[in-house]
Amino acid sequence: MTDELVEPNETIVPLLPCFAPEETLAFWRALGFAVTWEQHKPYLYLAFRWSGFELHYGRGAEGVDPAQERTGGCLVMVDAVAPYHAQFTAAMRGAYGKVLAKGLPRITRYRAGASRFTITDPSGNSIVFIRRDEPEGLEYGGSKQLTGLAKVLDNARILREFKTDDRAAFRALNSGLRRHGAGAPAVEQAMALAALVELSTALDESERVPEWGEQLRRIELTAAERDRVTAFVADPELIKPWLP
Repeated sequence: MTDELVEPNETIVPLLPCFAPEETLAFWRALGFAVTWEQHKPYLYLAFRWSGFELHYGRGAEGVDPAQERTGGCLVMVDAVAPYHAQFTAAMRGAYGKVLAKGLPRITRYRAGASRFTITDPSGNSIVFIRRDEPEGLEYGGSKQLTGLAKVLDNARILREFKTDDRAAFRALNSGLRRHGAGAPAVEQAMALAALVELSTALDESERVPEWGEQLRRIELTAAERDRVTAFVADPELIKPWLP
């Protein structure tokens, strides 16, 4: 043992596996990252810098399928996540003409007030931006302090924002609304319907959007309740035509 103190001045740089060098270079450049190192031979090494953090890449192992998205990732702890998401989505629109929400690469949608979002790069790595004061307690299946449709809504929020599983959230809301909708407060019914409209659109299953939208339109809401419904989805523009 030594009495010498270690000065807390570490810098940690994630080294991620890369299976698509050219696509990786193009993607991070499009998002505004500077390429600080680019080497293809005798071995692959790429390095990027943006704001106060860096991402480095080396050659990925043989036999790994990036499409399974089990390659690697890192966490980026920040004070507020919304400005980062706004910056990256704006860069995507400028470079690609749209926000990349499906396939590889992509970025998850951001709901106002959420504590995290994820960028998945061309090699299936997940770069997760997390608010430093994010609540520690997460209860998959919905908080035990809630019941009925409120519990379903909480579970859907966890599935979307922490597991990035739109399909599971869609199923939970669809079945939960059938089981608990009739006895739930109007605002909770509206939140579930708004989320179903958004999720079915994202999942390319929009055939039921008019049905859910018409149900949403018939619900009487106060101004404060409208705000709650709007805040529950990531893209309020999708539900504006259906709000009463």
